[in-house]
Amino acid sequence: MYYYLFILAIAAERLVELAVSQRNTKWSLAQGGKEFGRDHYPAMVSMHALLLVSCVVETWTFARPFVPWLGWPMLAVVVLSTVVRWRCVSVLGKRWNPRLIVIPGSPLVRDGLYRWVRHPNYAAVAAEVAALPLVHSAWLTAIVFSVANALVLSVRIRAENAALGLA
Repeated sequence: MYYYLFILAIAAERLVELAVSQRNTKWSLAQGGKEFGRDHYPAMVSMHALLLVSCVVETWTFARPFVPWLGWPMLAVVVLSTVVRWRCVSVLGKRWNPRLIVIPGSPLVRDGLYRWVRHPNYAAVAAEVAALPLVHSAWLTAIVFSVANALVLSVRIRAENAALGLA
């Protein structure tokens, strides 16, 4: 039961992200921003929504137990990855968006975690996608969605690097 509430809290957090994204999209487009990678964005959104559904379905269907030695560390990974993702949002400010919008002439962000890692947000997302299902030992979901996320991110990172002139 607590796991389902946790998934619901993650879903609520995603809705907050979408609200921030919509606000930032309007601002970025008003600044002359150009959107790239529209073709992969729906797949990315669908994958993240289905991850939450799959976490619930697998734990309920297969009566996956909470295994403390696995669940607690994975919960810590999810919390830490969420903190890292929101730190990335904070550093990027109005330029953060899950959509790929680039404002021409805008300098590349090299503050915060971006000083050391080119894509810290994606590293945090990868950790979260693997860890969230494992909080309640939904290992099938962890495997399937980690692979799906790797495929989506390989497309996304190539598109982002090209849009930013890093390719």
